[in-house]
Amino acid sequence: MARYTGPRTKIARKFGEPIFGTDKDFEKRNYPPGQHGLARKRKKLSEYGVQLKEKQKVKYTYGLLERQFRNLYEKASRMKGQKGENLIQLLESRLDNIVYRLGLAPTRAAARQLVTHCHITLNGEVCNIPSSIIKPGDVVAVRERSKSLEVIQNSVASAAKYSWLEFDAKSLTGKYLNYPVRTEIPENITEQLIVELYSK
Repeated sequence: MARYTGPRTKIARKFGEPIFGTDKDFEKRNYPPGQHGLARKRKKLSEYGVQLKEKQKVKYTYGLLERQFRNLYEKASRMKGQKGENLIQLLESRLDNIVYRLGLAPTRAAARQLVTHCHITLNGEVCNIPSSIIKPGDVVAVRERSKSLEVIQNSVASAAKYSWLEFDAKSLTGKYLNYPVRTEIPENITEQLIVELYSK
């Protein structure tokens, strides 16, 4: 199973933002990792460096490895419209991300685990593939036997609402209404940098 399993706070400090969600350790040390931290004189990043950093940030945010991300970008470039927006929409349409956005899990990593452990159904059928691309109109729900899980109950209680998703907290069922517009997605991403990087 392809996923990043290394230190998360170190990665968040590298990008200067809590990309994995709330993190007490990041709040304590919100400066770059390494022996010298802020004391080290950091060289100004080149144009390529800025683009690469943005791509890496998005990869870690959504929990993808390089080949998965590249394949998703190529799929986005074959779609109509702007490549960058298409890429973000495809990332938002992944099953693990939808589970996270619905509030069934506190983080994307936790959402991925719920999916792989067969706690989630897609259109009434159990789906254990986190990278499944959900289409508008699809229904994502929690399996009947998994509804009492503490992690799900705690997450639902503090879930944020999004305009492109419809969620019923009683039945723990959500519907993907439409692809989100870029302005509705709260992630701090400059997708144009990624397009420029892959266009070289």
